[in-house]
Amino acid sequence: MKKVPFGSLSLSIAALGTALGFLTLQLRADGYEPYVESVACASVVMFITAALVVVTWVRDGRPHSD
Repeated sequence: MKKVPFGSLSLSIAALGTALGFLTLQLRADGYEPYVESVACASVVMFITAALVVVTWVRDGRPHSD
């Protein structure tokens, strides 16, 4: 069975979270306050998802007991 690319998946999701974080800062600077909370929430969700992918990666690397 082929190994799932957990590392690249986690890095790409974290990069998306970082981009959304910068977008949040830009929206706040430009005065679009109604959208700041939604974009910030999406950014946090991306970082949590990336962390959960890393946890899955670590758990997948452990030996399986049958």
